[in-house]
Amino acid sequence: MKRSTKVISIIIVFFLIIASVIIARTMIGKHFQKKFGKRPPPGIIVTQVEKKEFSEKIETFGTAVSNKTKSFRIKKEDLIGDLNLNNYVKKGDVIVKLKSGNILAPFNGVLGYTGLTDDIFVSDSTFIITLDDNSIIYSDIKIPENYSSVIKKGLPIEVKVSSYKNKIFFGEVDFISSRINAETRSLLTRVKIPNTNLELISGSLLEVSVKFNLRNSLSIPDTSVMMEGEKSYVYKVSKDNVVNKTEIKIGIRQESNIEVLSGLNIGDIIVAEGLKKFTQEVKLNLLKKDQKIVSLIGRKKLN
Repeated sequence: MKRSTKVISIIIVFFLIIASVIIARTMIGKHFQKKFGKRPPPGIIVTQVEKKEFSEKIETFGTAVSNKTKSFRIKKEDLIGDLNLNNYVKKGDVIVKLKSGNILAPFNGVLGYTGLTDDIFVSDSTFIITLDDNSIIYSDIKIPENYSSVIKKGLPIEVKVSSYKNKIFFGEVDFISSRINAETRSLLTRVKIPNTNLELISGSLLEVSVKFNLRNSLSIPDTSVMMEGEKSYVYKVSKDNVVNKTEIKIGIRQESNIEVLSGLNIGDIIVAEGLKKFTQEVKLNLLKKDQKIVSLIGRKKLN
């Protein structure tokens, strides 16, 4: 009898231990589920509709030409001492000293020389020294005939060169030919680019973009637009922070912006990033931080 009571006691204690472990695990699981189970609502980025300059472009290539250039042919035997050229000279500076008389710079510019050459007309070897005024760079470009009605003097241009991949140089159309070239069906046009820091070098290949039809239009980020067939939509945020799908008409794309022709007004708030997080109307809690509106939380069904 005593042995039976002892066995029963052991069994009861065993089941009490198991029950305690199960209860403890359940309570701990609920605690962590309560603490970490609530995921924060998804965040999105919103922005204001604003006005920016848009334009159409004619893209072509041209060769950089100096504002002024001059060459000097110098006999080696006429030199006084060694030939040491300064990189840059001002008008009136001595370029090179000669027995027959010093050569003075007729204008500000950059010096260079082609080296020793055997002159075919004289027996003596000569130096060819060049002086280039690169303060302004010109380039003659060919504009296709179908753009002849829009090309005008003074239109702004943008220029890129391979040596400055991330830099854009600005200039303008300086001259337009009076006739179309019958062979190339193009209009010869000269562009002018200020080159204050002398970064552009004569002879460089220029990528030229002539901007025309300039206008200030409503602008939104390209990440904010959804295309469904031939229609375009954005998510517009109302004054009550309610997000609604809104149809818009768009114009051209320029860099990371899209021109808006209708459907929005300046100052409207739209969703710029996070479009895939919407499947229905939602209400947002907005926070303004550093003058950039950031949508922090919001995904409530509207009744």
